Amino acid sequence: MAEILNLNQARKARAKTDAKAKAAENRARFGRTKADKTLDAARADKLQRDLDGSRRED
Repeated sequence: MAEILNLNQARKARAKTDAKAKAAENRARFGRTKADKTLDAARADKLQRDLDGSRRED
């Protein structure tokens, strides 16, 4: 015989795991210091400049 499942508890458990996943994503996205953001921006800028510098002119 199948196990009895409380749908309210299952719904709440799924919502809780979804909320935890979203919180982890937000911590990774917004939980950085200004120095980290500046460093990432500087790296992206350097990468773009290097790419533009190595581009061939026709």
